[in-house]
Amino acid sequence: MSAIRSPLSDEARTVTGEALQGAVVDLVDLSLLGKQLHWNVIGRNFRTVHRQLDAVVDLARRYTDMCAERAAAIGVNPDGQASTVARSSHLHGVEPGYIGDEKAIRLITDVLAGMITRMRTRMDLTAQPDPVTQDLFIDVVRDLEEQHWMFQAMV
Repeated sequence: MSAIRSPLSDEARTVTGEALQGAVVDLVDLSLLGKQLHWNVIGRNFRTVHRQLDAVVDLARRYTDMCAERAAAIGVNPDGQASTVARSSHLHGVEPGYIGDEKAIRLITDVLAGMITRMRTRMDLTAQPDPVTQDLFIDVVRDLEEQHWMFQAMV
């Protein structure tokens, strides 16, 4: 078996790989949290919140794959295993059971805000070592910010 080689320098690959791995963890965890809220949300705005959470999950899953495949393309092995995500996560879970729609909106809005901050940091960190990865992070940030706006507009 041969290793995947990248035209990036070792230093650039390390910086970029760490940024991509952090994104994979964040995005896997966002998809799991989004589904947990999606399955358990109740309230007057149930249907709207339920559907909007699916949009967040779809976004998270799509970009997880893109970030993981970008890492593999530059010779860095992505790790999206449950144990890795649990150990490295910045997100806090929710209590089991039903969650009111307004609480779910506040929670996902806060989660998205934190994730946007971390993704913007990754975007800045990859500007010089790998503009291709930075471009991916720009797309992620744009779509996360759109979701953040949509949830903020619900309250």
